[in-house]
Amino acid sequence: MRHRVKRHRINRPRDHRTALLRNQARELVEHGSIMTTVSKAKALKIFFDKLMSKAVKAASTDDKIKSMNLRRQINRHLGDRRLTNKFVDEIASGHVDRKGGYTRIIRVGYRRGDGAEMALVQIVGSEEG
Repeated sequence: MRHRVKRHRINRPRDHRTALLRNQARELVEHGSIMTTVSKAKALKIFFDKLMSKAVKAASTDDKIKSMNLRRQINRHLGDRRLTNKFVDEIASGHVDRKGGYTRIIRVGYRRGDGAEMALVQIVGSEEG
């Protein structure tokens, strides 16, 4: 039975899975879109949307202490203060009026080497990639 099992495990141990999701989130913030497999994209969407919700709250609040606390929580996952500031100030400030659904998954075909289904993950609003 699958009661209360809501996590995409993507066939990796917990520490490897969290490191993978953090690295992909960093690349998504830095580049705006990344190419990955569909299963990793689905796991990344859940992880990144939670980070983006915190970033939107940090961008929209006037309370400096609350904003700083949210930035620290985001920085715990991204690991780079410069990237965290770019995430909150540039990316999340454009999504303040949005209630959710910050990422888009577009299936693009199959990888030639092993036949894995590939997907393009984009931040909604940055369609240049």
